[in-house]
Formats: sequence, structure tokens, C-alpha cells
Amino acid sequence: METDRIHLFAGDVYKALPDLDSDFFDLCIVDPPYGASSTKKWTYGDKEKVKGFGGEWKLTSEVWDLLSQNDSFLDTYSWLKELKRVIKPTGSIWIHSTYHNSGFVNVCCQLLGLEIINEIVWYKRNSFPNLSGRRLTASHETILWVHKGGEKNRKYVFNYEDSKAFSNPSDLLKEPGKQMRTVWDIPNNKSKEEMRFGTHPTQKPTRVAERILTIAGVKGGNLLVPFAGSGTEMVAGFEYGMNVFGYELNKEFYELAKKRLEYSIEKISSSLL
Repeated sequence: METDRIHLFAGDVYKALPDLDSDFFDLCIVDPPYGASSTKKWTYGDKEKVKGFGGEWKLTSEVWDLLSQNDSFLDTYSWLKELKRVIKPTGSIWIHSTYHNSGFVNVCCQLLGLEIINEIVWYKRNSFPNLSGRRLTASHETILWVHKGGEKNRKYVFNYEDSKAFSNPSDLLKEPGKQMRTVWDIPNNKSKEEMRFGTHPTQKPTRVAERILTIAGVKGGNLLVPFAGSGTEMVAGFEYGMNVFGYELNKEFYELAKKRLEYSIEKISSSLL
């Protein structure tokens, strides 16, 4: 699907990333598959020296061997390395994670010299209860806000006044006129409109992407969504006023994202009449 401002591709983002232009995107929102693997193999053999790994990282051979065989770790490192290249010095990357992958994301950011601006806790007040009664109820996810790193690259966009003015009736923590905190009270339920054409098993409510855009969005700028899923971040970015680029390998979810984007186009066009 391609329009002047929407570019949704049905394909493997791992294959597409190396061909994207450097320093092109103003914002990237990543909701990666947990423990995902790709048909493209990203391996670092014993004879190959990779900056930040091996002796430079000063890990024991045993630990390094365990990590080098872990698909989730290698996938995270590979897409983060490319995102660091394609994001502008003024841009930033927002990464969703849970305890399944947050450790890998944090370590890979440090290995690649990506500076973590903030670690955000998304508190889900209405999270699904734990049915087994064997552990605490999981009621939050982690979002990392990162930029290229280095003193010269601390030019990332931060819409401070917009973030300060932001408020939403569903958030019992954020008051208008107060600084945005690193704990976001955002219920996980989706509206009927968000589920109009179907659902995705890990679909985020649009309100999460809208808040990210409030903080770091650039009107008329370029947004990259490497794992488009149901298209939530692309829809939010398009309606915010950005040019959106996304990739989705699963045909069913590609069609779902496409329908949501087409509906968004119709909705905006109708409002202009």
C-alpha cells in the first residue's frame, strides 16, 4: 500500500532495513515480536570481530556462547543496529518490551552506544488477572526512549510544552500543566473503532502511540514502524501528521493494517469536506 504519506510494505523488515537511507527518519516506534526469528540469519562467527562484542565486551566465553546462540538477542541487536543508522540525529527510537525481552533491548542499546533517555513504565490498570494464583499479576510493560548517543547527538526532538500540557481522562496520574512522568496510566482496552476490522494478539491501544507522538512526533516528518502488526502506530502517526513507513510479514495482519489505514484516510478526508 502506497500513497503520498503512507508506505506499508508486505515483507520481512530484516531484509528491508539495510536498503533504507541513513539519517532519514524522525521517529521510530518498535513493538518487536518477543523471541522472534527471521528467515535472514544474523550470525557472528568465532573468527569475526564485531565491535562491542567478544574481548571488547570482556565476557566469559561461556556467557558469550549462550548469547550468540540466542535468536532474540541476535534479532534485537540486528534491527537496533540498523535503526541507529536510519534515524536522524534529531530523532529517537521508542521500544516496547516486557520481561521477556527488556534485558536484551537494554544490553543491545548499550553495546551499540544508543543512549537511553528514559525508561517508561506503562501501567495497565485493567490488566488481565493471573489465573494460576502462582505469581503476581503482570500489570505493566516497559518502553525505552533512546537516541543515537554521544554528546554531539543530544539534539533529539522533545516536545516539552506539548508533553506538559497533555492530559487524558483515563490517566489518573498525569495532570494538565504538570511535567510528564515516566509512569503512564493507560488502560489496555481498545475502542470499537480500533477493532473495527479485526484484532492483533499484542495490539496496543492507540493512546500509547498518541502519547509517544505528543512527546517526540514531528509534523511532516518521517515515522518508521518496523513491525507494523495491526497498524496502530502507523494510523496514529498518519493522523498526527507524519509520513508513515511500516513493514509486516504476516499477510493477515498486513491486510488488517491496510484496512485501518484506508479507513483513517477516509475519516480525515471526510473531516476536511
